[in-house]
Amino acid sequence: MPLTVVHHPGYTIDMPEHHPFPMAKFRVLREQLGEAALALPIDWQQPEPVTLEALLRVHDREYINALLAGQLERAAQRRSGFVWSASLVERVRLETGGTLLAVEAACAMGLACNSAGGTHHAHADAASGYCLINDLAVAAAHALAKGWASRVLIVDLDVHQGDGTARLFTHEPDVLTFSMHAARNFPVRKAKSDLDIPLANGLDDAAYMQTLTSYLPGLLAAYQPDLVLYDAGVDVHRDDRLGYLNLTDAGLYQRDGYVLSACVAREIPVAAVIGGGYDRDIAALAARHALLHRAGADVLAGSFHSHY
Repeated sequence: MPLTVVHHPGYTIDMPEHHPFPMAKFRVLREQLGEAALALPIDWQQPEPVTLEALLRVHDREYINALLAGQLERAAQRRSGFVWSASLVERVRLETGGTLLAVEAACAMGLACNSAGGTHHAHADAASGYCLINDLAVAAAHALAKGWASRVLIVDLDVHQGDGTARLFTHEPDVLTFSMHAARNFPVRKAKSDLDIPLANGLDDAAYMQTLTSYLPGLLAAYQPDLVLYDAGVDVHRDDRLGYLNLTDAGLYQRDGYVLSACVAREIPVAAVIGGGYDRDIAALAARHALLHRAGADVLAGSFHSHY
């Protein structure tokens, strides 16, 4: 069985020189995965842009209309981290469509990955922190609306708290939000997830995994989700410029494999997105993101061995 990975060339668009968001990483990730020797072949799937109907399940109509029409105020654009453009809107609609397609594939195959996604800072009515549409929230709401799932668990292991996702599902019992993040990092004003695990700066592989393994199995057993969305942000890496934690490449691989195998072993469909990562060395950054897909192939092939 191949590993399903969703990708679209439109995930990468032209950006102003020296812009802090590493837009090229999506293209380079695709190139690296195309050349990688994984445990299983990749079944590449290409998404369509997310529909307006799907967006409006979680986002306010006034905000979405302004985003699509290029009518966001300057302050709103600054908060997003981007200057508005039609290509930017198309990109985030494709990225969100990619997460929806990964969820659909995961429900059919057990595990699937998007080569983008994890835009967890987007709120119902506003963009924030390079996130204009909350793909995790849109995908969770879409899965519930389509009857693909009745209980969704969002496992957010990006170094930053998934504040947008937490606020969007504050009053939704069918979606549980779990965020394990650096305590002293963006956003300054944290939201309240269903379960928040704030981490001290400098946490290494062993301490990070000890924390994760002490919470995730109990969470899966207690909530009994029938779909997991996994945000595998690599900004927990010791070389990430926005991180503050101290994980290595080996630690990232173990983390991703542990989460994916925990779901697969319990026969819970899991859809994974790549989340944040902000190293200026794009090749090194893409290689970190590729560890998610390598771990996914190893889990499906039965060759992943957890050290924890």
